[in-house]
Amino acid sequence: MKHPVDAHVGKRIRHRRWMVGMTQQQLADKVGIKFQQIQKYETGMNRVSASRLWDVADALGVSISFFFEGLAEGQIAAAAAQGDMMADKEALELVRSYYAIPEAQRRRLFDLARVLSEAA
Repeated sequence: MKHPVDAHVGKRIRHRRWMVGMTQQQLADKVGIKFQQIQKYETGMNRVSASRLWDVADALGVSISFFFEGLAEGQIAAAAAQGDMMADKEALELVRSYYAIPEAQRRRLFDLARVLSEAA
């Protein structure tokens, strides 16, 4: 059984990799491992060692703490629920596209989405 923290770290790796538009193979090449290992990390099936997490963080341009955001004591279940939504490829692509929009237009799009969701 996978530990919720391992699953959360894996989801954060996948999330960041998608945000920067990197494939599993590209990340694996930068870290010096096979892409299958990245798959296992992202699903939480394999734990990421401290030194490997350091390499992954460097390759993805974030600090190691990025992978643990949202894991304050008592919040593991909430983090797992949020991670499930971000595991959806469509949701990740939407978020990546959203952040590619210039800030002023992005804010207007956000306001529109909020109004539409409240009307639904």
